[in-house]
Amino acid sequence: MSTMASAQETGTVEKGKQPETGLAFWEWHHAGISIKLVQRLPDQTRAFFLGRGFPRQAADQIARSCVFQSIFHNEGTTPLDYDLREWRIRHDDHTKQMRLQDAWDRQWRADGISPSARIAFRWSLLPPQQHFEPGDYNWGMTIYGLRPGERFDLELVMYTGGQRVTGRIPNIQCPMENPNPRGSP
Repeated sequence: MSTMASAQETGTVEKGKQPETGLAFWEWHHAGISIKLVQRLPDQTRAFFLGRGFPRQAADQIARSCVFQSIFHNEGTTPLDYDLREWRIRHDDHTKQMRLQDAWDRQWRADGISPSARIAFRWSLLPPQQHFEPGDYNWGMTIYGLRPGERFDLELVMYTGGQRVTGRIPNIQCPMENPNPRGSP
């Protein structure tokens, strides 16, 4: 694990690998707040959604859209709020918003995805808005809409004690397709 100070308004970013899986993570820290993004392999995500009733084409669309397990923790001393509509993805000199639950749900309804699969999808994602008291935490998937292997910066916005806090996690890499399918060398 390495720790690096990033060019950002607040916070520090730690980059490393999960010892159990070898998957990369990026963790932003500031004043007791932490946001950790852990890569989810496309095969891992694909299998998760196939197991919850998604047809293969829809599960593949999610899996190839740059998915991370996201863990949010308020270990600070003041309440914390976030709204993912304020976060921005910077990729190839362009900035865009994250695609959130409501947009996905509209697509899944139009595609005829079953209500039970849509509920499973909604519950698997990090909530788009949340309030945390000191000590609170939550996790869920976040989806960035980029192809496997692409890199991006994530611009964060949250509010702690009524004050706006911003930060940036630079040079995040979307997880790659499994380079060794079925255990081949």
